[in-house]
Amino acid sequence: MIDTVLFDMGGTLEDIRHTPQTLARATHSVADTLKKHNLTPCVPEADMETLLSEGLRQYNVKRDENFMELKPERIWADYLLCGMNLDRQCVERISEELACTWENEYFERCLRPGVHQMLQGLDSLGLKLGIISNTASLFQVFDQLEKYGIRDFFRDVTLSSQVGYRKPHPNIFKVALLQMRSDPRHSVYVGDTVSRDIIGSKQAGFACSVLIHSQLTCEKDEVLEKAPQPDFSVEKISDVLQVCQSLMS
Repeated sequence: MIDTVLFDMGGTLEDIRHTPQTLARATHSVADTLKKHNLTPCVPEADMETLLSEGLRQYNVKRDENFMELKPERIWADYLLCGMNLDRQCVERISEELACTWENEYFERCLRPGVHQMLQGLDSLGLKLGIISNTASLFQVFDQLEKYGIRDFFRDVTLSSQVGYRKPHPNIFKVALLQMRSDPRHSVYVGDTVSRDIIGSKQAGFACSVLIHSQLTCEKDEVLEKAPQPDFSVEKISDVLQVCQSLMS
């Protein structure tokens, strides 16, 4: 019998997409944010996109060595803006603003159709609901949940930027379960990547894992070999309600 359902955020509850156009938009917004705080990079905006992309790539390689997440201050000062000759203290001071700007501009985001009804259905079953999200921002996920009008459904929101562990590291799942006061043997995890969500939840001992596809599914899972498979794969987020109902019967 299950009593808890935990969700990934980006790609799962919300559909997210990125394109060369969103990268250009995010770069321009970062430049505007720096200008607002009287910070002038040593390179023209036309070159910032390349430097930001390379800094992000280097950070991604570093973080995926041990699945540890740095705070925004370190990410922006040591990686994304490190080659632009900017005052470190100033960059650290506005790092969360930069992180939110990047998350909101680099991705096109929208709530998946049917999320409200699905969450209402799970809540009516008496299930405890929570979120585990990999994010380099401390506040952006909370802002999105409020924007979508679904924040009150969740007893806990566990972010890699806060706890320092990234999925698939089992510790981020364990932290969430402790905060939810839930047993993994009675818990379901819903996510959009095998490499992060399915592997991580299975390593943490979850009773069941559910995969829903997004743009990130192929991007993050393309090099996986002999990976564990989800217990269920769904096309629509509304299908999660039926899966949970079947696990409770």
